[in-house]
Amino acid sequence: MRIPLDRQSETPLYKQIENFLREGILSGSLAPETRLPATRELAKDLGVNRITVGNAYAELEADGLICSRVGSGTYVLEPWWFEPIPEAAADGPWPLWQQEMEKRDSASKRKSLLHLLKESRHPDPISFAGGVSDPQGFPVDEFRKIIQKVMRRDGKAALEYGDYRGYAPLRSTIAHILASQGIQSSADHILITAGSQQALALVTQLLLKPGEVILVESPTYSEALGLFTDLDLKIVGIPIDEDGMQVEKLERLLLQHHPKLIYTIPNFQNPSGTCLSGQRRRQLLSLADRHNIPILEDDYVGDLRYEGRAQPALKALDPGGRVIYISTFSKMLMPGLRVGFLAAEGPVYDRLVTFKSFNDLATSNLIQHALDEFVTVGRYQAHLRRSCQVFRKRRDAMISALEQQMPVTARVHTPRGGLFAWLRLPSELSSDKLLRLAVEEGVSFTPGGIFFPDGSSGEDWMRLNFVIQTPERIEAGIKRLRKAIDRLQSRPGINPRPR
Repeated sequence: MRIPLDRQSETPLYKQIENFLREGILSGSLAPETRLPATRELAKDLGVNRITVGNAYAELEADGLICSRVGSGTYVLEPWWFEPIPEAAADGPWPLWQQEMEKRDSASKRKSLLHLLKESRHPDPISFAGGVSDPQGFPVDEFRKIIQKVMRRDGKAALEYGDYRGYAPLRSTIAHILASQGIQSSADHILITAGSQQALALVTQLLLKPGEVILVESPTYSEALGLFTDLDLKIVGIPIDEDGMQVEKLERLLLQHHPKLIYTIPNFQNPSGTCLSGQRRRQLLSLADRHNIPILEDDYVGDLRYEGRAQPALKALDPGGRVIYISTFSKMLMPGLRVGFLAAEGPVYDRLVTFKSFNDLATSNLIQHALDEFVTVGRYQAHLRRSCQVFRKRRDAMISALEQQMPVTARVHTPRGGLFAWLRLPSELSSDKLLRLAVEEGVSFTPGGIFFPDGSSGEDWMRLNFVIQTPERIEAGIKRLRKAIDRLQSRPGINPRPR
């Protein structure tokens, strides 16, 4: 046990030991039935006389905080007659640098949202609020067997750090997958990351400094907005329509703000589900090249297409070095896998590899070995095909339920793929206010405001994940949502707002 002692202090050493242990017991960090070190052992660790430790223990035992058991040791007791020590208030004892960090906390709205979602006391809550696919469809037993096979085959090699860039066979497998999507890359241009979120963070931190401008779609991925805000970047939004980013408005923003990066989700955009049209994709590349601005393409679920013609990735149209492409296996398989990747060429790739090595040395080698085995033998493609069939039925069930249950002035875009339906409520309703009532009715969703970079738009939008529930539960959940809407509309003072 490491107890900080100040040998220059006027407070006796035994009292310092007593005070440290007393605070730990009363705060709960030393739980009841915790066995304390023997006096001889603790005295040796602290470099004090055994009598000093004995005196500290005697004081605590006299107050009923610890007890000695013959032949067993000294144990912490339940301090039933003491008031717990209150936590320090954030506006009081915290150092000034901590208080400054609290002022800059960009996630306060998200924290309150997560707290509200956990508040539900409904016996059978139905959630449309998640950001991943259905984990129930993942072949857990198969993956467990693959991990066992990898351990037998690769032994210690699977438990080492491995290549900073990632497991070479997995990088080759990813390069083959990208080639099937029209992206010409190689294993030497692939960097394995801890999910696409780490790839997003690495690229952003490498290419931008605090105060510099990043262009994003409005709305866009909320976790990206949180990252950009915490990095103290200036975020400028580009509006979208049913064909994705309105690229025709881009050049004016480029000339006005001189951004250092354009972040885009061209396929089944999060949260709107829209796809960038082919013409706009080429126009975006042309403008970025003309203004010497890199593009960060986030293709988080580009394979989840249910209908329509596939558009080429921006990376597939890149003549070389203009686009950094990121994607993930976590959304499609299991979020806990935390395996994503990026594809890039030129000096930026080498810098990203070095930068990642400074952050975490390497992504889990064992999971990379297992994932390569899973993907190589075709299980991933089979899982993807099954998922598309299942998820399309769930999307259709969601759209049908919304058309039947929502007020006539509500609007929803039918996505051709992806995970989300993007619903606009009647103009007088706020999705933030609706959420609390919805949770009481046993259904949850993600309010639209957290997806807009200006922090004030999106009050009448909501994102609904349709892949994590069965058609039957989707129908039941949307009926509950309608009950919540009716309750909100019945409140006095609800008047239509201008669009």
